[in-house]
Amino acid sequence: MTDEIIHLYERLVNILKERELYISTMESCTGGQVASYITDIEGSSEVIKGAYVTYSNMAKVLNGVDEDIINRYGVYSYECARSMAKACRDKYKADIGIGITGTFSNVDENNEDSIINNVFVSISFNDEYHDLGIKLNDGLKRYEAKDEVALKVAEKVLKILEKKGK
Repeated sequence: MTDEIIHLYERLVNILKERELYISTMESCTGGQVASYITDIEGSSEVIKGAYVTYSNMAKVLNGVDEDIINRYGVYSYECARSMAKACRDKYKADIGIGITGTFSNVDENNEDSIINNVFVSISFNDEYHDLGIKLNDGLKRYEAKDEVALKVAEKVLKILEKKGK
C-alpha cells in the first residue's frame, strides 16, 4: 500500500505547488503521518509551512482548539476535527487545514467518547469544512491504521481540489 500512498501524495504536492496553495495539519491518532507523507515528497517545503502532533487534549487546546468544543462535543468528534483543521490553517496562514482525531486499537480511558477504530477527519478549504469518518478494520497494527487514514485523507483532499479548483 505504501507505493499507492506515495503516488497520491506526489500528486497532491504537485497540485498544491501548481496552484500555489499551502497546507497544514493537526494530527492526533496519526501522530503526524499525513505531514510525514507530504514532507517525503521533493519540493514539499513549497506547500507545507508546519504541522502539529497533538496527542493529548491539552496539546490541542495549547495549539488553538477551543476547550469548550472538547467539553461539549468530545475530543473524538467532527466538531473537534473541524476546530483542529481551523486552528492549524489559521496559525500557519495556510489555504488548507487538516484535523485528525480518533482512536485506534485501545480505548482512551481519559475520554468517554473513545470508540476503537473510529477516526474523525475534517479538511478546511475555502472556509468550508469537508468531513470524513473512517471506520477501520479490527486487527490492524498501528502503522497500518495510520497508513489507512493517510491514504483516505489524500484521496479526500485530491477530490476536493479537483472539484473546487483554486
